[in-house]
Amino acid sequence: MHVMTSALFTRRTALKSLAAATTALVSSRLAPAHELPPGDYVDVHTHLGQTWNTTEPLTAEVLLRWMDAHRVAQAVVLPLVSPESSSYLLTSDYVLRETAPFRDRLIPFCCVDPRTSYSGGLKGLVEMLKKYVELGAKGFGEHKPGVAFDDPRNMALYAACHELALPLLFHIDNQRNLDKPGLPGLAKALAEYPGCNFLGHGPGWWASISGDATQADLGGYPKTKVAPGGAIDALMDKFPNLFGDLSANSGAAAISRDLEFGREFLIRRQDRIVFGTDFLAPKQAVPQFELFEQKLADLPQDVQAKIFRENARKLLKLT
Repeated sequence: MHVMTSALFTRRTALKSLAAATTALVSSRLAPAHELPPGDYVDVHTHLGQTWNTTEPLTAEVLLRWMDAHRVAQAVVLPLVSPESSSYLLTSDYVLRETAPFRDRLIPFCCVDPRTSYSGGLKGLVEMLKKYVELGAKGFGEHKPGVAFDDPRNMALYAACHELALPLLFHIDNQRNLDKPGLPGLAKALAEYPGCNFLGHGPGWWASISGDATQADLGGYPKTKVAPGGAIDALMDKFPNLFGDLSANSGAAAISRDLEFGREFLIRRQDRIVFGTDFLAPKQAVPQFELFEQKLADLPQDVQAKIFRENARKLLKLT
């Protein structure tokens, strides 16, 4: 009797284990398709292909290996379509094609130079962008043309992004999307197109963290202490559709030039700042990881979560 009871117990245990394993297997296969990949960061600013004549080409596979090594869950891949934006143009079609096999992790944007010829006014421009959106584009950029930020041709692009609710990532310096200290051109665009979320990037944007930014500063990397009253804070106070992209040396330097101010700024603007690197070539140095993992390792965990991942996923509707 004891032997039979033991055998029965063993069979029941085995059946329970098999059932549990089967349930786990089925559950894993039926996991939601929208489940987000693991990782500490969502990088809103990368490029594929060869960007500059001095850099090596970057493939999607190499980008993904770099992401794995640095705990980057997802990355936005940006085209470069303006002659001032890079040595080699990287079209929206190229970005959409190269990211197609990896859409769970590589998020394509689209871009159109404001000087592009098109017919049909705003409707024609919206139809152009719709085609990219239908192919998977989640935003517009990197917007980097050699015209004034509030040039009428730029304003037409902002109007199209406003209509399609596309976030727009822009670069400002003294060659591209030209503006003045205080960023009045950007302010005009923000006021006229509240349905477009603007993501600021580049020397001209990040120099504007300081209240004493000069025209020369908009084209460089100031190293002095940050003066209160910068245009970024002033514009973020006024316009809820303005965000900051921490990528490139301009982003990292803006925070590290005055770490005390930088830390307070990130906490103050924790809902409006997104992590980015501008990674575009194999073996490229990326200062953002040292900034956050060493210099600002004491940033509150909830602030880190927003800046590193959550703000970008909300903006891009990835959640």
